[in-house]
Amino acid sequence: MTDRYESPLSTRYASEYMLKLFSSDTRYTTWRRLWVSLAKAEMRLGLPITKEQVKGLSDHIDDIDYECVRKREKEVRHDVMAHVYAYGQVVPEAAGIIHLGATSCYVTDNADIIIYRDALRYIKGELVKVMSLLSDFADKYKAMPTLGYTHYQPAQLVTVGKRASLWLQDFLSDYKEIEFALDNFKFLGCRGTTGTEASFMDLFGGDETKIDDMNELIAKDFGFDECFSVCGQTYPRKLDSRILNVLSSIAQSAYRMANDIRLLQHDRQIEEPFEKDQIGSSAMAYKRNPMRSERICSLSRYIMADNSNAAMTASTQWLERTLDDSANRRISIPEGFLACDAVLRLAQNVVNGLVVNEKIVEKTVMDYLPFIATENIMMEAVKKGADRQEAHEIIRQCSMRATALMKQGEPWDLLSDLAQQKELKLSAEDIKGILDPKLYIGRCPSQVTALIEKIKPIISEEESIEVAEINL
Repeated sequence: MTDRYESPLSTRYASEYMLKLFSSDTRYTTWRRLWVSLAKAEMRLGLPITKEQVKGLSDHIDDIDYECVRKREKEVRHDVMAHVYAYGQVVPEAAGIIHLGATSCYVTDNADIIIYRDALRYIKGELVKVMSLLSDFADKYKAMPTLGYTHYQPAQLVTVGKRASLWLQDFLSDYKEIEFALDNFKFLGCRGTTGTEASFMDLFGGDETKIDDMNELIAKDFGFDECFSVCGQTYPRKLDSRILNVLSSIAQSAYRMANDIRLLQHDRQIEEPFEKDQIGSSAMAYKRNPMRSERICSLSRYIMADNSNAAMTASTQWLERTLDDSANRRISIPEGFLACDAVLRLAQNVVNGLVVNEKIVEKTVMDYLPFIATENIMMEAVKKGADRQEAHEIIRQCSMRATALMKQGEPWDLLSDLAQQKELKLSAEDIKGILDPKLYIGRCPSQVTALIEKIKPIISEEESIEVAEINL
């Protein structure tokens, strides 16, 4: 317990990896790694920086004196310069060359880009785990008939696996969006106060090639192939918008799946995992609430709303920069990642433990199959010599009677009623032969198989990738 507010995302939902990635230690050690990379590049390109200074900086990346930083920031009211000062205290021989030619956004923005890229890679891996579990589930039940719904009203049959494939396809779309976003991540580099690189024109005596080489060297140190072509003081905030769009897209897919599971659990057809000693309600001991799916929906709603932050920030950047983005971004982007991480971990748990109540699914199918099969019954009657229009009217009247009895809670038997209609020329056995549910699922099994075949290479590729270590 604590007497200070703690974000539930940190205390209840997010993974250790994501909490470490967005920690102060990761952020500020990344700043120091950026300062080392800058000094190393400047040394290689001829500026008066020694190997000993670069080594000293490299040797002291992790030992951050946060109390020194706190005191200095209180004096100068500038977080970056407080960290420059604290770094210089432990590497006095290099104090004079730390941050040479740079502006604050060199470390703040590049560190953000590095962290967001690594976070998105991690999210991609967690998403693929959901896709893998869903693929297994869809494949297992690809041929199991279940009642389909349109407008949440009984419709034609589908299969349990085909329904899951709808969720799977949504996640596949999200995967492709992540791939696109990662493929288009660019580095800011060291661009100066308004993005003109004027300070480096002075440092390198007007040699623009050396400036390009410096930015390329730094970018490669952190695994980037390209810097933004132009920028102001900061990297373009459109990147943030793209990131939160991707997270929102995942949330939309997860919400849709979880909401469907909640509906199906209400009908007792499918249930999310329920632990042996789990309590569903403090008052109603019999309850089995779909609490994991509800939590997915709750957190997903937060992510979808959070998305608007980046859009508003990207649209209101004044000229070369304004600082009204900073406080918002410190909250909206990390918490968007933490919430998405939580949603995907919950989704893995739910999908991995989904229970299909096969007898209830079968009963629901058989309750509605007589109505679904009426067109086939009519066609079979015509084959036996019945008049098509007369058969249609007989089936319509029998169906209306059965529906009326159903709505009144009375017993009904549409099949027996139809078998007694001599004009249809069909026996009870004839009708029963038409009522095989698998005759009404169309191409569901092959559709599921085709989708899974598309996803298999993605799963195989992702399983071969290990999560990047933080602070390398």
